[in-house]
Amino acid sequence: MKSISKLQNLHRYHSWFISLVIFLLIIGVYTWALQGLKVDFQLLKDSSPFIIDFISRLFPPNWQVLDIAIKGLIETVQMSVWGTSIGAVLSLPIAIASANNIAPLWLRWIANLIQNSVRSVPSIILGLIFVAATGLGAPAGTLALSIYTIGYLAKFYQQAIESVDNSSLASLQVIGASRIQIAQYGILPQILPLGLGYTLWMFEYNIRAASVLGVVGAGGIGFQLKSYIDGFEYTKATTMMLVLLVVVTVIDWFSSKLRRYLESI
Repeated sequence: MKSISKLQNLHRYHSWFISLVIFLLIIGVYTWALQGLKVDFQLLKDSSPFIIDFISRLFPPNWQVLDIAIKGLIETVQMSVWGTSIGAVLSLPIAIASANNIAPLWLRWIANLIQNSVRSVPSIILGLIFVAATGLGAPAGTLALSIYTIGYLAKFYQQAIESVDNSSLASLQVIGASRIQIAQYGILPQILPLGLGYTLWMFEYNIRAASVLGVVGAGGIGFQLKSYIDGFEYTKATTMMLVLLVVVTVIDWFSSKLRRYLESI
């Protein structure tokens, strides 16, 4: 009994020591990161009047541009619908090729390289590329969102595929099913609710991303927003932001309800 008690105490001290080391490492990382930022807290304190002055210029909203805001918002939603859909279709084969439980090592390496390469390119850079290719407007933004979506949905789909029940896959392998048949009958039914939930989340995110792409002329409400800010018409810019806020909130509420329904299936 004494030996068991000693082992328990040793395990307790070992766990305590590991927790202390992890805590100190976390403190060290945040301290190092803060030093690298070179934050001037006095400057932040002195800048508060300028922040208040800028915010005061945003109000009251100019509702005369509401029709322009709604038109730009509709274009933004259209860009997100098509961008998310195209990206989702292209993401699925990449996700299958990168999943550890069904793809060979050489194929996983290539598919993961594609994912990482896409994620490393900011959405604004993608917008600039497609603006140069197709000109200003929504087509450039839609193509940029499509590629941007691949970097994230492919990874989400991959994780969903790797979390499936391996026993069902083993049963299909025993009866001689091909990789395509395993994906179609063993994986797709299991990941469909989760995959749809991820796709809805990406659709929400792409509405925000589409508004940012307008900064480089890739269409949507962001283009009008940047135009008003550049022209110091801040009250009109506020109208754009409020309209975007309302729509994003509604879509977030609706998609959250739909995701919960899909997860309960």
